[in-house]
Amino acid sequence: MKIFMFIIMFLLIGAFFIISEGNIYLGNSEERVQFFDLYGHWFDGLIDNAGTVSGYVVQMDWLPE
Repeated sequence: MKIFMFIIMFLLIGAFFIISEGNIYLGNSEERVQFFDLYGHWFDGLIDNAGTVSGYVVQMDWLPE
């Protein structure tokens, strides 16, 4: 449950940063579309970076010498 709450909080904080940095007012439908576009690009980048980091972790030599 704690991991789920951490993920939700992380995604909400990301959304708040996008809203504040872009001066987006979600009451306006055009700006709401802009927010979802920016949030989608941010989330795609997040998934891509997580995949890259996971790839590096898998390729590491974890056995002691």
